Amino acid sequence: GYLPEAAILAEKMLQEFARKLSGVTLVPGSKGQFEVTIDGASIFSKLEAGRFPTNEEVRGAIKSAG
Repeated sequence: GYLPEAAILAEKMLQEFARKLSGVTLVPGSKGQFEVTIDGASIFSKLEAGRFPTNEEVRGAIKSAG
């Protein structure tokens, strides 16, 4: 049930970080998974956190990644 939220988050991050991100890939998972990675490094795991990330969390992690 998180696909619409994931698509909105991906669109927002691409708009803001178009030069920094080469692309965003949404991969459907199971069991409510939602993982955010940058260059193979995990920056957010819904399974670990028990919740969907905020835009600010993902945005901050992208900024910190380089």
